[in-house]
Amino acid sequence: MPVYLDYNATTPVGEEVLDAMLPHLRTGFGNPSSSHTFGRAAKEAVHNARSQVAEAVGCQSSQVVFTSGGSEANNLFVKGAAGYLKPATIAISSIEHPSIMKPAASLTRSGWLLRKISVDADGLLDMGDAESALSSPSSMVSVILANNETGIIQDVAKVAEMARSSGAWMHTDAVQAFGKIPLDFSSLGVHAMTISAHKIYGPKGVGALIVDKRLALMPLVEGGGQESGLRSGTENVAAIVGFGVAAMLAKTRILDYARHVEYLKKKLESALLDMGAVLFSRGVPCLPNTAYFSFAGIDGGTLVLEMDRAGFAIASGSACSSGATEPSETLLAMGVSPDLARGAVRVSLGAGSHDSHVADFVAALKAALRRLSGMAAI
Repeated sequence: MPVYLDYNATTPVGEEVLDAMLPHLRTGFGNPSSSHTFGRAAKEAVHNARSQVAEAVGCQSSQVVFTSGGSEANNLFVKGAAGYLKPATIAISSIEHPSIMKPAASLTRSGWLLRKISVDADGLLDMGDAESALSSPSSMVSVILANNETGIIQDVAKVAEMARSSGAWMHTDAVQAFGKIPLDFSSLGVHAMTISAHKIYGPKGVGALIVDKRLALMPLVEGGGQESGLRSGTENVAAIVGFGVAAMLAKTRILDYARHVEYLKKKLESALLDMGAVLFSRGVPCLPNTAYFSFAGIDGGTLVLEMDRAGFAIASGSACSSGATEPSETLLAMGVSPDLARGAVRVSLGAGSHDSHVADFVAALKAALRRLSGMAAI
């Protein structure tokens, strides 16, 4: 049976989550906006899930705005805030997820200035550059809490303090961090935070933007006025219920989860170093489950396919566009050479990972490298 080692991409739906969702796909199918018994039951289910998500991330339930996922939540902040603010500067880190990068870049067509905050060779935000970026008038700031490729964790609270001092609205994309490290909206000091269900053993197609009550956002979707007018449309009750259960389980299990995956990650990284791999997140705060590495002269996309044939699902740090393999933008921002960045591969461990998975993966990786090195020599 294939071994799944790509938990940063998505996770399987947990059994307890699925059990909670099924009644709302069968008998509890009411529309939460309906006033009859079926509708009231659905509305109560959404209310309970909102409270669960709020408790899991340290905010009030009224601050939770359900969306279709992390990408929509990120867009809701960027475009929603821009809908109320006069064009000014939006400052983002140079290693943001595309769902922040692209809407931020699109604002430049309407008079906004995009300022990218640099990272150092270790992938950490350059705080001096952040201070410089916020010394000029900025209206919005967004810094990812944990990078989806490297797993490197940023000091978002420090940037949030700078942003608040400058009068800017501060957002963080916490999609990868949620469920892997302790997460508290209030402690971070941000005005808005993005989370998603399918990274924490919940269903796909549901996420949330946690919003400071003083923040004014223009909705992306208008209509029936659901989600306090910020996201119209009939709620996906089953998915929202699953999100709530997954959030509570993530909060209660986080310490055991972190110990489990960090133990496996250390074994994996030790073996990778013995094999001559370059690790991109050593010696800095990093998610406990994420190993990001490269082998000189080995293409990452090709290695991913080789490992898939060997029965292991991992991810490449590069993206294919128009038939050409492009190096990871995150690694390029860290100053990694394009050739080495093009070879980047990510292994992300999860609750279902075991010692045998790591041992078997290492053995298969060694065999794949021998094959690819031989092909390169030819």
